[in-house]
Amino acid sequence: YMKYGMRTTVEGILVVYERNHPHLLLLQIIGSTFYKLPGGRLKPGENEIEGLKRKLTSKLGSNYPELVPDWKIGERVATWWRPNFEDVMYPYCPPHITKPKERKMIYMVHLSENERIVVPENIQLVAVPLFELYDNVQNYGAVLSSIPQQLSRFELRRIINN
Repeated sequence: YMKYGMRTTVEGILVVYERNHPHLLLLQIIGSTFYKLPGGRLKPGENEIEGLKRKLTSKLGSNYPELVPDWKIGERVATWWRPNFEDVMYPYCPPHITKPKERKMIYMVHLSENERIVVPENIQLVAVPLFELYDNVQNYGAVLSSIPQQLSRFELRRIINN
């Protein structure tokens, strides 16, 4: 923090459909109960969209350039703030905080129907139904459990190509 200032992180919401219900793709370290969205910390001065594409490729992309997904980054869905060096994040920056420690921006990521995703060995990719995330702070934390409300402003529709 002393060297670069506020940490900026970006994460992507990847929605898939299972049994015609929207599910969120989350990363889970094998053997833990901790879930997170794919993404991570930006380099100092890095563009948010390009940084998210870089983080998605490093977390979920193939080692073969021809198989790396063409990430289509959509709308920013939320911004969360960490005012101090504690774990708690807020959906706003408290007015008395002049130097927050972290800003986390969450974007929609639009996947094509035949996208190929590669998951590292020690991580599991889990499809969690949106209804399970809703109001489930005790299992998923404030950020993840708020995603169904944040997505309510969008009309989620599954596009089926025959």
